[in-house]
Amino acid sequence: MDLALLRTFVTVHRAGSFTRAAALLGLSQPAVTAQIRTLERQLGRPLFLRQARGVTPTSIGDELAHKAAPHLDALVEIAESGLDDTSSLRTLHLAGPPEFTAERALPALTELTGEDGQGFALRTSFGNAEESLEGLAAGHHDLAISTARPRGALLTATPLCDEEHVLVAAPRWAKQLGVGTPGRDGAPALEQIPVVEVHESLPLVSRYWAAVFDSRPAAPGTVIVPDLRAVLACAVAGAGLAVLPRYLCTNALEGGDVAALHDPAVPPLRTYFLAVRTGTLAMPHIARAHEWLLQAAADWS
Repeated sequence: MDLALLRTFVTVHRAGSFTRAAALLGLSQPAVTAQIRTLERQLGRPLFLRQARGVTPTSIGDELAHKAAPHLDALVEIAESGLDDTSSLRTLHLAGPPEFTAERALPALTELTGEDGQGFALRTSFGNAEESLEGLAAGHHDLAISTARPRGALLTATPLCDEEHVLVAAPRWAKQLGVGTPGRDGAPALEQIPVVEVHESLPLVSRYWAAVFDSRPAAPGTVIVPDLRAVLACAVAGAGLAVLPRYLCTNALEGGDVAALHDPAVPPLRTYFLAVRTGTLAMPHIARAHEWLLQAAADWS
């Protein structure tokens, strides 16, 4: 079986589209279509179901991808690293949300960079869960940190850690609310405070309200900025309330820059997953980074 056909097949399977696969491979869409048809004729079975938006693998397609993809990834790794250049560092490509990756993952992984015989070079991309997992499936990343568990057999995910969400605002807002006073720290009292969030849909605040108050927030976003570190800075400056992961706002809470506006009996949690393409943990630098992050996460609180 032609390895070029298998490479094209795996790329289509990961991309979910002939068009996206063609762009990744640097081929025309008709060339990709022709290669998939050739492989289907050789196997005597259809590998994809054509749909209006992309393609869906058949059961045979999923099985072939599950078997072939790890070996193709290993061959690509050999080709990129070179057989004779044992002195060069392997490169680990990591993707994840900017705040968590910067505050948690990168400080842990930088301990593994360097020329100690087992180290690697590190390249990082920031993105949301969908972007990171799509890039991982397409082969752009080696590891992806995501708040969504990927589906399908091509990606394998391991729970990394849970983060606790805290409702915070500048101390003057807490004083104005009379936080801690019976009857004055529930959802209705909080509606008078402006909201600082990462998106117009208020994803973190809405999730907190649903979990703690069994309702939806009534106040719209006043300040929208797509980075939780900037959200914290705005909250410290008094722009309004925000829902933030505890790891990100612990120092601000301890220093009195912000105050917790509510103390629920069961705080809302969000789980992070560490995802890889199935089979790639056979590569030493990916396996080492994967295990290192899992060990580091055991100490994160």
